[in-house]
Amino acid sequence: MKKQEILDAFAFRHATKVFDPAKKISDEDFQFILETGRLSPSSVGFEPWKFLVIQNRDIREKIREVSFGAQGQLPTASHFVIILARKDVRYDSPYVKQLYKEVKGVPEEIFANIVPRYRAFQEEDLHLLDNERTLVDWASKQTYLALANMMTAAAQIGIDSCPIEGFNKEKVHAILKEAGLLDEEVYDVSVMAAFGYRAEDPKNPKVRRKLEDIVEWVN
Repeated sequence: MKKQEILDAFAFRHATKVFDPAKKISDEDFQFILETGRLSPSSVGFEPWKFLVIQNRDIREKIREVSFGAQGQLPTASHFVIILARKDVRYDSPYVKQLYKEVKGVPEEIFANIVPRYRAFQEEDLHLLDNERTLVDWASKQTYLALANMMTAAAQIGIDSCPIEGFNKEKVHAILKEAGLLDEEVYDVSVMAAFGYRAEDPKNPKVRRKLEDIVEWVN
């Protein structure tokens, strides 16, 4: 039954445009959603994200004015999250060194052997060091893993969500910077997500392409 419960959660989830403003997610449930983001996988374990939970109504309204894709969500969502991508994810950055040595507990001699491998991975395999944008885009891709897990986890406990890319990035940067919420030397805005309880059920059933149209087995 567990597999069916998971599939039911995927069928339940839809991009909720308007939430019921009277229904709030409990602290316990939202901490659970955030924890699934924290425990998400990332390429070579760099965890290149930060979750800004924007509950301040004035800041939400400023963001709404520059976000065509969040007009209904920002005023009504119980919780609104902006996921930031780390920019300091070079193989030899202080952040990577601190993460591996202090958080993951990797000994100095082992870390010294890891660094050349990650340099080759970033520089030669994926060409992530060609310019600043390629490295930030790589980090941003990792944030979508956390985003997907958070939305799926929410759906499994009956909470709605909506991923949002429809915003003016430069203007959102300016709003967050003015509010003291964004260090542009370290972080870049990646994606947004709204969470809450739907105001009404979707009018149309969920439709996807057939599995055989998107899967090719190579034996």
